[in-house]
Amino acid sequence: MDPFKIISPVSEQLSEVEQKLYDFSSNAELPFLDELLTHAFNSQGKLARPALTLLTSGFHEHNWDKVTTMAAAVEMLHIATLIHDDTVDEAETRRGRITVSNKYGQHTAVLLGDYIFASSATYVCDTGNIEVIKMFSQTIMDLSEGQIQETANIKNLKTDINEYLHRIYLKTGSLFTTAGVSGAKLSGASDEQVTYIRKYSKNIGLAFQIIDDIFDLNKNETQLGKPVGSDLINGVVTLPTLYAMENQDFKSLIKEFFKNTFDMSLHNEITNYMNNSNAIERSYDYAKQLIQSAKDSVENLHHCDSKESLINLCDYIITRNI
Repeated sequence: MDPFKIISPVSEQLSEVEQKLYDFSSNAELPFLDELLTHAFNSQGKLARPALTLLTSGFHEHNWDKVTTMAAAVEMLHIATLIHDDTVDEAETRRGRITVSNKYGQHTAVLLGDYIFASSATYVCDTGNIEVIKMFSQTIMDLSEGQIQETANIKNLKTDINEYLHRIYLKTGSLFTTAGVSGAKLSGASDEQVTYIRKYSKNIGLAFQIIDDIFDLNKNETQLGKPVGSDLINGVVTLPTLYAMENQDFKSLIKEFFKNTFDMSLHNEITNYMNNSNAIERSYDYAKQLIQSAKDSVENLHHCDSKESLINLCDYIITRNI
């Protein structure tokens, strides 16, 4: 699925979002802050979340300015969470570039993440929509709780699928949900439409994270922009690992590896096992179920270019290469 086709109904507005992000990241009065922001925002990803905000607003005529402002805030919040995540994980690279914490130190990274968090909130306030403002605040809480949960459950082999799904909702699904619902609310969608868009956004967010967790195991370092099996090294138990651990011998290997995560020979043995077991396929199947649920939700909305793009976005998430 061509991502340019997906965003075509909102390509002009997405360019406006990119301009807002550029203006924010290149106009700090303090030269060092300007340098930090430039580094952080130069490694932008696919802009999937702000594109979602724009697309879910496309079912009604509306003033685009508030929606593009919200879309920019969504991406700013995402970037802030990545800076904090990389700091907690002590990650050296992100998307093939040195992380803020690795280049400038952990203290600076935490402060920069906080600065972008706070700045994103001011953008949301500019929408003037109290429901959206409260939802955005709750999302910041969810994101923080998700990271706390992940940290509290490092190397926890008793994690089950429900706990995993709750954690990835907090860390990933919550922001996708807010991205989608905010676009709908700011465009004047009905409560019924918002309900369908909420279900859609949550499910694609969960599927997106599951696919990322699969990629962590079956892609190479160049594709990932970070070491293969980083989740294992960091002691994070993901869906493929949960499925693979149904084999007790494999679970013993994981337990042994978590005693010494510098044992790269054992690390390679574990990743090879998972890639040759049915754990990856089962994880894909679970993501596909979520994607189908998302499609079912959006089918309830009236036909327009945005609806077609939202359906195509589902296909892109499940078939993307990285």
